[in-house]
This record gives sequence, C-alpha cells and structure tokens, in this order.
Amino acid sequence: MATSEKEAALSAVPSDAQTIFDKIIKKEIPAIVVYEDDKAEERHVEILGYLLYVAKIVAKQQGLDDGFRVVINDGPKGCQSVYHLHIHLLGGRQMEWPPG
Repeated sequence: MATSEKEAALSAVPSDAQTIFDKIIKKEIPAIVVYEDDKAEERHVEILGYLLYVAKIVAKQQGLDDGFRVVINDGPKGCQSVYHLHIHLLGGRQMEWPPG
C-alpha cells in the first residue's frame, strides 16, 4: 500500500542524510532540471527571495502567463517529507482557495 504525502511528512525527520534532491544534484539519478545555478545553502535567509524570483522566470519559460502558485512545505504539518529547501511551482490550471 502506498504511503500518502501526509503520512510521509509526519514520519519524516530532519537529517543530514542524503535526499533525493542531493542525488539529483550529483546527477546520480536522472531528472529534468528546469533551472539550476550555484546559489545555495546560506541557511536560506537570502535565498528565499531569490527562489521566488527564479519561480517567476521558470513560470514564464513554462508558459504560465495566466498565473501560478509557489508552495514551500515546512515541517510535518506542512507536509514536508524531504528536508532539503525546494519550492513547488504549480500552474496550468485554475487554483482553488483555500489551498490544502
């Protein structure tokens, strides 16, 4: 039986162990990377604004001119299951409110 995202997030524990994102960065597993550069890891203070800026660039590249949503999951109740700073860019359909 497949584990839901909620169950995965509730059972995940922050750790320095290698994540799927580390494996993607090291090119150990294939992935379609839509944006990548050398900015990272200053414990995320200044990088968050930069990530939002990059999200707008990627959204435009992906043709999301009618709008998009950016999601950052944080902690178990935020449904974070991979403890590596990343954003989710959602678009191409009508979003609903409230989310979640």
